[in-house]
Amino acid sequence: MIRTRPPFVAALTLLACFVVLSGRAPVAAQASFTLPQILGYPYPTELVASDTRPQLAWVFTERGVRNIWIAEGPDYRPRRLTDYQKDDGQELTNLSLSADGQYLVYVRGGDHGANWPAPGNLQPNPASSPAQALIQVWAVATAGGQPPKLLGEGDRPAVSPERDRIVFVRDRQIWWAPVDGSKPAARLLFAKGNSGSPVWSPDGRTLAFVSDRDDHSLIALFAGDDQSIRYLAPSTSRDANPVWSPDGKRVAFTRQPGRGGALQSPLELHPAPWAIWVADVATGEARSVWQSPETLVGSFPRVEGGPNLNWGAGDRIVFLAYLDGWPHLYSIPASGGRAQLLTPGDFMVEHVALAPDRRTLVYSANTGSDKDDIDRRHLWKVPVDGARPVALTSGRGLEWAPVVTGDGATVAYVGAGAQKPPLPMVLPLGGGAGRVLASDRVPVDFPSSQLVIPEPVIVQAPDGTAVHCQLFKTAAGDTRRPAAIFVHGGPPRQMLLGWHYLVYYANAYAVNQYLASRGFIVLSVNYRLGIGYGYTFHNPEHGGARGAAEYQDVLAAGNYLQARSDVDPKRIGIWGGSYGGYLTALALGRNSDVFAAGVDIHGVHDMTNRINIDQLSAAQVGDGITDADVKQALKVAWESSPNAWVSTWKSPVLLIQGDDDRNVQFHQTVDLARRLKAAKVPFEELVIPDEIHDFLMYRSWLTVDTATADYLERVLKKGPTAP
Repeated sequence: MIRTRPPFVAALTLLACFVVLSGRAPVAAQASFTLPQILGYPYPTELVASDTRPQLAWVFTERGVRNIWIAEGPDYRPRRLTDYQKDDGQELTNLSLSADGQYLVYVRGGDHGANWPAPGNLQPNPASSPAQALIQVWAVATAGGQPPKLLGEGDRPAVSPERDRIVFVRDRQIWWAPVDGSKPAARLLFAKGNSGSPVWSPDGRTLAFVSDRDDHSLIALFAGDDQSIRYLAPSTSRDANPVWSPDGKRVAFTRQPGRGGALQSPLELHPAPWAIWVADVATGEARSVWQSPETLVGSFPRVEGGPNLNWGAGDRIVFLAYLDGWPHLYSIPASGGRAQLLTPGDFMVEHVALAPDRRTLVYSANTGSDKDDIDRRHLWKVPVDGARPVALTSGRGLEWAPVVTGDGATVAYVGAGAQKPPLPMVLPLGGGAGRVLASDRVPVDFPSSQLVIPEPVIVQAPDGTAVHCQLFKTAAGDTRRPAAIFVHGGPPRQMLLGWHYLVYYANAYAVNQYLASRGFIVLSVNYRLGIGYGYTFHNPEHGGARGAAEYQDVLAAGNYLQARSDVDPKRIGIWGGSYGGYLTALALGRNSDVFAAGVDIHGVHDMTNRINIDQLSAAQVGDGITDADVKQALKVAWESSPNAWVSTWKSPVLLIQGDDDRNVQFHQTVDLARRLKAAKVPFEELVIPDEIHDFLMYRSWLTVDTATADYLERVLKKGPTAP
């Protein structure tokens, strides 16, 4: 059964539309708040600090309207710099402040979470405007009172520390413009390949950038039109992440092997070794100062900020690695030597910032004095030359995205709780209480006091793996209630005991709260492949297309709910987006006996496209990859796919996707819909024209969230069933 709903529906008419389409009235309200109320919170992103001054800036998104805010010490009183007034889906990203504090540079437009660019590099246009959407670099005076100035089309701006100019990336080349917009932008240089990641030297006279040439990449230096571009220790490797020494005489960078060589079995995990190199700017000569072990835990880190390479005081280089099975900070002399562990313990380091004096690192980590802090984030600081970490925040709140102001006195960050939505905050770097900024932006009808505090729950998978979950449950309700499992995407993500530091999962947290208020018992599952619980959990054998080992965690969560005395075992649903959509579909295909309904939001349904058959087939003759290897890889990937289980899929499902998705091909949903129809599996669909994967518009989120909640209620809240 197919029901097509309109892509955008005004908030006041959403429920009415769904009543007409579903053919039945919605369940009588049990909640005292609505989805528009709980989705009305302001969400702060892109928090930055000046390198030289006590000055902060961030983006507030308020019901889809994005604007830049600024606050200056010592009082850090927030004020708005821009005056955008529409929910038009145009991102504001890549904020940076000029050295003199007079300008803030930012990017408007684009999809900065995409896996691939759209054909023709067309930018997202979720509002379906007849005018073509662009990605542009803008500058606005921090004094306020003046409209922003367009500097040019482009992305990834870098403001010079000593000169009033910026560089940015346009059409895979480096361009430049004066920060005040007094001259039109122009191409700064031409280099073979794709030029990106520009980084200024401390004196602003030389630019380091990455020249990506597909199977290898180089670190390049540009010092003016009258000089040739120079390359630091060019090789067949992939060099990236350039970082200048404080005196501007050296550049550190990461090096990984170039793409090529004998192919390895896609059914096995393989080490991804990497190294840190330091180059002399004057001579171009470079040498390795640290080399990872060729082990799985020594692999290049796939976490926030990657290696988080920084040049600290005392001529020490700091970086993040998984060497002891957890993502931690390490320090080495710039001349080379043993890596010193700075943050020991069974926890992950995530968001990392270097203080202006380069002596201290501030970071977020899922550790603290409470035993459940593994499912939270708190702020810590540690000197670059010793393992002496000190907690800056604690308790049952969550804190992330720290930055240190240019005077070195203040840490700014985003803080939240289980009932309080995220807001920017400040505290002294020396320690003390945090202070909330812009709390007046939270709407008066936001239902903080009516939100539940999630309970930590650990379920055990059949192979003994401990799986952390968060349970949402109100005190009131029937003895046996319907339940819903939420599975996050990524999959390198972790749901928390409070509001999330990514807007996509803050939205999911809000929906889980809303479902709980409607009488559902909701269990959010942190399945393996996710972060927060160590390398082995993050990189399991037979995960994903290699066997979907993570699905047993989802099924274990379903079985846990079935065994609860307050859950109706015949009314358990499941919902999730992206990889969570994949696991939702897999659950419905494999275990319709456990999961009675689902909402699959832009999920992956065919995992065989993750196996590069062309490469494997070409390698059969000389690389030891046989036809049997190819067939086995395809077989395992197919059996890991929801499409392989349509014949046993009985439960109804709602399929949702935007058709300008740049992370999961829209065809994944088109193809599954055809298969479900042929198998006579009941399904509905909601297609949002011109929207992307991480929905850019508030009204899109409201449409999707309302459809999700409405569908789960219609299908699962049909009245109690016999125990």
